[in-house]
Amino acid sequence: MAVSGAAMLLFLLMHMLGNLKIFLGVDALNGYAAWLRTLLEPAVPYEGTLWLVRFGLTAAVLAHIWPAALLTLRARRARPVKYAVRNKVPGSYAARTMRWGGVIIVLFLVYHLLDLTTGTLNPNGQHLQVYQNLNADFTPGRWYVTLFYVLAVVALGFHVRHGLWSALQTLGWSTGAREKVLKGISTVFAVFLTVGFLAVPLAVTFGLA
Repeated sequence: MAVSGAAMLLFLLMHMLGNLKIFLGVDALNGYAAWLRTLLEPAVPYEGTLWLVRFGLTAAVLAHIWPAALLTLRARRARPVKYAVRNKVPGSYAARTMRWGGVIIVLFLVYHLLDLTTGTLNPNGQHLQVYQNLNADFTPGRWYVTLFYVLAVVALGFHVRHGLWSALQTLGWSTGAREKVLKGISTVFAVFLTVGFLAVPLAVTFGLA
């Protein structure tokens, strides 16, 4: 889970930075989308690198979900009878909601792909018109889409914060005096990612992009 999570975090960071090109204008964002499809040409075919990334991300997502599902099943089998009294679990809100947060993120991912990748659910839905698709998606009249996006990204932020911290523990990096520092790094990274992703839909909704 730690290794697959790290791969997805790298993608999320690059994806967020690419999204922010909307503030540079239509040519910058649409040009970036076109450039991604020609990456490493002619060594690889048109969109070849993009498809390699997609396959890699799919493998990372499955590698991340599978052990999580196994751990959940093992926990239920280990305790087939529910506790008569359930005390509040020590730890952060993110730690207590990792499973539900993961479910929300998966559901959002399916919607996001149908909306801004295939264009099926997007009001504009034109290939390589990323700027126009985003503006059609987050218009004030579609405030419910923006709200759903905000809730999903906030859930992602909680998930990333606790997930990154847990990964650092798994890899043995969060020991001794470094623990507080690495917790701070995890929080800062999660906030940075959350703000970066939210900047685009909110800017479009309020007419700033």
